[in-house]
Amino acid sequence: MAVSSDILRTWRHPRRVVADLLDQGRREDRAIAFLMAGCGLIFVAQWPRLARVAHETGDELSKLVAYELVAWIFFWPLVFYAIAGLSFLALRFVGRGISAFSARLALFWAFLAATPAGLLYGLQTGLNGFGPAAQLVGAIWIAAFFWFWAQGLRAAVTGRG
Repeated sequence: MAVSSDILRTWRHPRRVVADLLDQGRREDRAIAFLMAGCGLIFVAQWPRLARVAHETGDELSKLVAYELVAWIFFWPLVFYAIAGLSFLALRFVGRGISAFSARLALFWAFLAATPAGLLYGLQTGLNGFGPAAQLVGAIWIAAFFWFWAQGLRAAVTGRG
């Protein structure tokens, strides 16, 4: 299935999608592609907000975009790998059988699958600033990410991965 179709399916049945991805076998290239695609999309989602900040503060837009590029393409992937490693260790500590790959895939897929809400959040903050609507969309984005991650880990622990 196409990644976009899987993202839509994740909003309805997150555990089933992660189980299907795990059934396809251990593919590190696919896992890092999910992470980098999510980081790239969230980087693009920042552009409306950065344009607003540049307009309001007089900062140079290209400088702000360059900082976001470094953050989302170089820094955040490392943070996500560290979080995946910590979640793997935590699940091992409590006696749940899970592979390191399954922990990474669950986290990276949750991040990619939640990016539509992240794109909406970026658009909302760019057009209307940081108001109640942006807070609501941001809360939906974060809740979706954590829900998808938890369901992905459940799929990995219940024997798939």
